[in-house]
Amino acid sequence: MTTPETHDKIPVTVLTGYLGAGKTTLLNRILSEPHGKKFAVIVNEFGEVGIDNELVVNADEEVFEMNNGCICCTVRGDLVRIIDGLMRRKGKFDAIIVETTGLADPAPVAQTFFMDEQVGARTKLDAVVTVADALWLKDRLKDAPEAKNQIAFADVILINKTDLVEPDALRELEARIRALNPYARLHRTERAKIALDEVLGRNAFDLDRILDIEPAFLETDEHDHDHDHHHDHSHHHHGAHDHHHGGGLKHYHDEEMQSVSLRTDKPLNPDKFFPWVQDLVAVEGPNILRCKGILSFKDDPERFVFQGVHMILDGDHQRAWGADEKRESRVVFIGRNLPEEKIRQGFESCMA
Repeated sequence: MTTPETHDKIPVTVLTGYLGAGKTTLLNRILSEPHGKKFAVIVNEFGEVGIDNELVVNADEEVFEMNNGCICCTVRGDLVRIIDGLMRRKGKFDAIIVETTGLADPAPVAQTFFMDEQVGARTKLDAVVTVADALWLKDRLKDAPEAKNQIAFADVILINKTDLVEPDALRELEARIRALNPYARLHRTERAKIALDEVLGRNAFDLDRILDIEPAFLETDEHDHDHDHHHDHSHHHHGAHDHHHGGGLKHYHDEEMQSVSLRTDKPLNPDKFFPWVQDLVAVEGPNILRCKGILSFKDDPERFVFQGVHMILDGDHQRAWGADEKRESRVVFIGRNLPEEKIRQGFESCMA
């Protein structure tokens, strides 16, 4: 019995993170743990410590190295060709992991899976996972735009090497990360130790699941362990509201990269919203890394969910609003130098 086409798609996890953050440790763990699955790993070696060769042989995995060090410019042709080759070996593996270099922007890789028809017919983007070094990230966020890209773009973030950092510094780091990306799942790890199902099989790009896996996008974040401050996304970045949150933590406003979160309980007019959001990503697309949202349209019993990578948007009706569910629309844009006021006013004008 063959499964229908849709379930036949191979999930792809994009693994990114700065040099030395622990990506390779995580990858080696994925390859060596006894999970009974086979992974095809596409590695982009770029002067980094590679995967432990012995381990790869032992793990009986296929490791593919891209033929060009620079993933940013050549990854499309390369990736498409490699995946094409992988797909001819049907039944050989359960998932694909693409490891990008420490310097790479994960966006072009994600876009390839999100939109390339040839690739999209056979694979599906599962999640972008970023491994960050708790000790060094603070400095990297100051001096390295790639580090910000990787945080802003992620669905899952591992804050690794937490044993090297004081609790206060760690909380401050998490607040900075949240300012860049309010909806990713954060995990604190040591030596990249994490349950693999927190990293693989996340289904973050599946429109039906945008929200069950991203509770932080919806509400105050329960995954915040012992934090006593709350993340009030609706008040982000409004100079006047730049007050100290409960825990006495200052709110970070990153001049260059930020998230803009919108919410309203007034129903939206689809004939206004769609042209507005399409126009917005057409104009601001290069600056918008990710966007996603749940929308409540006037006279529409179903929730509409959408998400985008740069200028590419995908959306669909998801399910009926529950009887006791609060009908409200929530949207988040993450990007560089976003015209926040313009976005807020545009959103206001979409209300029915």
